[in-house]
Amino acid sequence: MKQGKVDVLLGLQWGDEGKGKVVDVLTPQYDVIARFQGGPNAGHTLEFEGEKYVLRSIPSGIFQGGKTNIIGNGVVLAPDLFMDEAKDLEKSGHNLKERLCISKKAHLIMPTHRVLDAAYEAAKGKNKVGTTGKGIGPTYTDKVSRNGLRVGDIFENFSEKYAAHKARHEKMLQSMGYTDYDISDVEKKWLEGIEYIKQFNIIDSEHVINKHLKEGKSILCEGAQGTMLDVDFGSYPFVTSSNTICAGACVGLGIGPNKIGDVFGIMKAYCTRVGAGPFPTELFDETGDKIRAIGHEYGAVTGRERRCGWIDLVALRYSIMVNGVTKLIMMKSDVLDTFDTIKACVAYERDGKRMEDFPYNIEDGITPIYTEMKGWKTDMTKITSEEQFPEEFKNYIKFLEEQLETPIAIISIGPDREQTIIR
Repeated sequence: MKQGKVDVLLGLQWGDEGKGKVVDVLTPQYDVIARFQGGPNAGHTLEFEGEKYVLRSIPSGIFQGGKTNIIGNGVVLAPDLFMDEAKDLEKSGHNLKERLCISKKAHLIMPTHRVLDAAYEAAKGKNKVGTTGKGIGPTYTDKVSRNGLRVGDIFENFSEKYAAHKARHEKMLQSMGYTDYDISDVEKKWLEGIEYIKQFNIIDSEHVINKHLKEGKSILCEGAQGTMLDVDFGSYPFVTSSNTICAGACVGLGIGPNKIGDVFGIMKAYCTRVGAGPFPTELFDETGDKIRAIGHEYGAVTGRERRCGWIDLVALRYSIMVNGVTKLIMMKSDVLDTFDTIKACVAYERDGKRMEDFPYNIEDGITPIYTEMKGWKTDMTKITSEEQFPEEFKNYIKFLEEQLETPIAIISIGPDREQTIIR
């Protein structure tokens, strides 16, 4: 019997690595594209044929006809935001209802979850985590504390279930003294979103996925956020509320670990971070500003300025290890086209000691140790094959592969689908 395969694609830094574009490039090789965690705090930007799309909850394989796209049980779904996103895509001629399935076990983000998100952040004062305010954290909190509302609940006594969950949240907000809010308009639209979701194929996704595998089909699992935002292995507490690493694909879709084949790890040729939290290689100078301007480093969901810095190989080695990465994908190489010197952090220093292993805490006293390389000073956006790469860029690739002990299989040299070199 032919067994299908499952490959996993995930970000290795602090998110925003360019996962959306890569999923779109790889999709033709797969039958099924499945999202396994996160919610509308993701912003996967895709550009092709002169159009730009930002996907938040919908898998990035949606633009390729004939593919099944699944929102897995590990995802948290906001019905109102999902409805807006889906209707926008339908306007551009993509038949979502045929292509998209939603897991019954995915948890619903309620309007009161967003209020709780704001209340928790306000209570933290200067120790804010810097959430997107989308209600992701409180929804996962409810899930783990066994108080969640799931997609499968919308078909049975939903009004009663919703009212009970809402009342519980209101009581919590009251106890925090956070009472100055009005969700009436949001709630109305949210309930419209619930009715809209009912038009889609709502499935027992773990059964569907495993049947696909039995039939010999291939599945690409798409993560949201980045490894360094994983709730266990990221820069805690400045992390997201789910497991963004490869193991999250097993839990967020109901796939056995023995089914996992290739693990594609995505990184930028430099590094960025949105929101609060430690960032050892962050640049506070003209170089950082220049990377931000050339790379258009602003959050796809929030519009917030991304913090920019040189590539961090200590963090990347760690990410490769905890994910079991088999192939690397490097994005936005072209952003560094004009730099005279390129730097890469190869180790940290704390209290005069050199560290090459990623430590428990990166908040205090960390100084990055850099290796400098000559920049390639070449516009790479028009390059169509690896042979055309300038020598200095080839040296940069070779250096990274040696440091990370993992091959770089795909290199992106621009935002468009066509600007992708597969090695």
